[in-house]
Amino acid sequence: MTANPLAQLSDAGVSIWLDDLSRERLNTGNLAGLVANQHVVGVTTNPTIFAAALAKGSAYDEQVRELAARGADTDAAVREITTTDVRNACDLFRDIYTATDGVDGRVSIEVDPRLAHDTEGTIAEALDLAKVVDRPNLLVKIPATIAGLPAITKVLAEGVSVNVTLIFSVERYRDVMEAFIAGLEQAKANGHDLRGIHSVASFFVSRVDTEIDKRLDALDTPAAKELRGKAAIANAVLAYAAFEETFKGERWAALAAEGARAQRPLWASTGVKDPNYSDTRYVDELVVADTVNTMPEKTLHAVADHGRITGDTVTGRAARAQEVFDALAGVGIDLDDVFAVLETEGVDKFEKSWAELLETVTGQLNQAKG
Repeated sequence: MTANPLAQLSDAGVSIWLDDLSRERLNTGNLAGLVANQHVVGVTTNPTIFAAALAKGSAYDEQVRELAARGADTDAAVREITTTDVRNACDLFRDIYTATDGVDGRVSIEVDPRLAHDTEGTIAEALDLAKVVDRPNLLVKIPATIAGLPAITKVLAEGVSVNVTLIFSVERYRDVMEAFIAGLEQAKANGHDLRGIHSVASFFVSRVDTEIDKRLDALDTPAAKELRGKAAIANAVLAYAAFEETFKGERWAALAAEGARAQRPLWASTGVKDPNYSDTRYVDELVVADTVNTMPEKTLHAVADHGRITGDTVTGRAARAQEVFDALAGVGIDLDDVFAVLETEGVDKFEKSWAELLETVTGQLNQAKG
C-alpha cells in the first residue's frame, strides 16, 4: 500500500492547516471531515476567504436576519459574522489544541486590512478580536508592514498569540522574528506565562514566483528563462535558514528556558498559479520540521492524490538558494522592488476583498430589512 502523502508530511514535522473557512464548511461537517481524514490540524482565514464565503449560499442568512432585526450596522455585522465562524472553528479544533499542547489546533483571524499602516489601530483591533473570540487557540493575524512590526510586539506583550502575515522577503522576516522575541521579552516583564503565547510567521511562496517569472519573461533571455520557477522555493529555503539561526541564539535560549515556543515559519500562498508547474510543488519542495503549510482545499486534495514527500527538502540548502538569488540579481531582477510590489499588492488585495465583504453584507442587511 502506498503511504498517504499527507500522513508523510505530518510525520516529517509539517503541520497541515486549511487555508479556508466558511459557515457552510462548519455546518455540513466538511471541515470536521478534513480533520478526521486529511490530517488537517488548523485553519487560516483572511479577508478574501470571508468575502467569498459571504457572497455565496445561504448559510449566513439566519444570522444576517437577526443582525438586521437588531439594527446592526455593516461593520458590526461583519465583526459578528466572522468571529462567530472563527469561534466555532476554534471549538472544533480544541481537542487538537489540547493534544498538541497548543502547537496546533489553531484558527487565525485577520485584523481589518485598512489598518495595515496604522500601528495603534492594529493593536486596538487585535486585542479586541482576541477578546471577542475568547478562545485560547486563536491566532490574530497582523501584517508584516513597517507599521505592523511594533503592533506585533505590543500584542504579544499583552499575552495574545499572533500569526504574522504578508511576509515576502527574508529581510522583513528577520524583522518579524525580532518583533516576536521583543514581544515575548515584554510579555515576560508584564508577568505573562510564555508557555501560553504562540506565533507563526506566514511567509508567502507562490506570489514570489508569479512576480519574478513575469519579470524574467520580459527579459526574454536564455539566462532569464533558466531561472523561471526557482525564486519562491529558494526564498523560503533562505527564510528557514534565518529561522534556524535566530532560534539558536543566546537571546532566544533565555526565553526558551521560561517555556517560550519558537515562532514557526508558515508556508502561505502554496496554491500553484502557473499551470506549467506541478500543482503540489510548494508542498513537496518545502518539507522540513517545525513548519506549517496552509493549503487551499484544491492543493490539499492534490497532495493527497499525487504528492511526492521525500523527507526534508529544505535543511542545508541555503547556499544553493543564495546562488539562485545571486543569479536573479545578475540578470537584472530588482529584488527589493519585487518584495515592495508584492507587499503593496498583498495589502491592496485584502483591502479590496474587505470592501467587497462590506458591500455584500450591506446588501444582505438591506434585503433582510425588506
